[in-house]
Amino acid sequence: MSQSAIEHAQQVKRRHEQELLRKANVVAVGVGLRTRGGQATDEVCIVVSVKTKVPPAQLKPADLIPASIENVPIDVVETGVIRAL
Repeated sequence: MSQSAIEHAQQVKRRHEQELLRKANVVAVGVGLRTRGGQATDEVCIVVSVKTKVPPAQLKPADLIPASIENVPIDVVETGVIRAL
């Protein structure tokens, strides 16, 4: 993980955040480390938080979340509804 990878992911996230937030089920967008098998890796990614993970076949094409944007991988994480206290 390099500082330049983090900065690039943050820039890409800023450019595409509103587009991702308009997709069904998406509740938040951030930058973090990809999680595989419950363990964080050292791969910087855009983390897209969703209420519930839904099979792609059940989503409209416009609501599908891409595997990557501008060469930054995307990790879809089920978080449920996020509420401010």
